[in-house]
Amino acid sequence: KKAVLEYRADIGIALDGDADRVAIVDEKGNLIDGDQLMALIAKNWKEQGLLTKPGIVATVMSNLGLERFLQGMKLGLERTKVGDRYVVEAMRAKGYNVGGEQSGHIVLSDFSTTGDGLLAALQVIAVIQQTGKPASEVCKLFEPAPQVLENVRYEKGKPDPMEAASVKEAIKAAEAALNGKGRLLVRKSGTEPLVRIMAEGDDESLVQRAVNEVKAAVVAAAKAA
Repeated sequence: KKAVLEYRADIGIALDGDADRVAIVDEKGNLIDGDQLMALIAKNWKEQGLLTKPGIVATVMSNLGLERFLQGMKLGLERTKVGDRYVVEAMRAKGYNVGGEQSGHIVLSDFSTTGDGLLAALQVIAVIQQTGKPASEVCKLFEPAPQVLENVRYEKGKPDPMEAASVKEAIKAAEAALNGKGRLLVRKSGTEPLVRIMAEGDDESLVQRAVNEVKAAVVAAAKAA
């Protein structure tokens, strides 16, 4: 972000260590996440008749705003578990050629069998070039729904807090409160002893309250264990 503003660049592209994830920054220094990038590529490919199926694949973490944007274009969103391998599996099994994660894994199976940050960046640059507009106008296609994510650490070897009756009740109550107004996702991290609690919806205070109540139950269960 700093470099884009300092050098007055048209776009900033950052890759992670193995370059399978990309972060893109527009000319104003705003971060464009993977959901916006998938929306951009899906829209462009639909217009060019390049989508193999009328939709894309993303994970349960992708924002509700992406889903609504795609619906507006009569495109579907196939959701998978978190992890690019699950995205790739679903793409292969169901014949999609665009998929990815909010974190910047973008999989374009016409060109690659896995996430490739450089390929994704080149696709974004191609769309910007075609439109002749700045990145800030091209790369933000929808307003994300308010999304809250909290992590609760628990001790390895202790009873699983997700199995506690109090946590299950808190999840049920939060889902009931969000019914029709958002969604709740509570899952254990695949890499660390963490419970990840995510909620999203149009009412930010309701979303925050849902996350807080589930988090309190998970924290209490982890301590009791």
